[in-house]
Amino acid sequence: MQNQRRPIDPVENLLPVIRNAARALIFRGERILLLRKDGGGQGVRYALPGGAQDPGETLEQALNRECLEEIGTEVEVLDLLHVADYFKPRDSVPPSTRHLVEFLFACRVPGDYTPRNGHHPDKHQIQVEWIARADLDSLCLQPLSLVPYLVGMERSHGGVYLGLID
Repeated sequence: MQNQRRPIDPVENLLPVIRNAARALIFRGERILLLRKDGGGQGVRYALPGGAQDPGETLEQALNRECLEEIGTEVEVLDLLHVADYFKPRDSVPPSTRHLVEFLFACRVPGDYTPRNGHHPDKHQIQVEWIARADLDSLCLQPLSLVPYLVGMERSHGGVYLGLID
């Protein structure tokens, strides 16, 4: 799958509140832990574990809460790797867009962790999988523009802020 940017009109149906979201980049060798989703008229797609920060939570607390809900374990939060803006289309009536500021953290799961859904999986989440980084180009990963960063994590691009991802 080719990484193509689609034009975004960030003000069309944009919700008025900007939300922070913390995402876990969990690697085991050359594999990354991803949520597999299906439904909502979008077909099979993959996403990083994590989600929105609630008022009063630190980003680390939000990430651990989300990981417990989605992948069934807390994570060890290591380093902040990237920050990016993301205009996420919402599955709502009428369709809307949410402006997220995504914080991507390197994380670690316990050594004996086996992929499984947590007690409150994401909407449309069907399972948790280890995926080979070499296979990311052939998957529908959301946001798609993260693929080059995830495939080449060992090569620094020189900054933490990625700009707009889609």
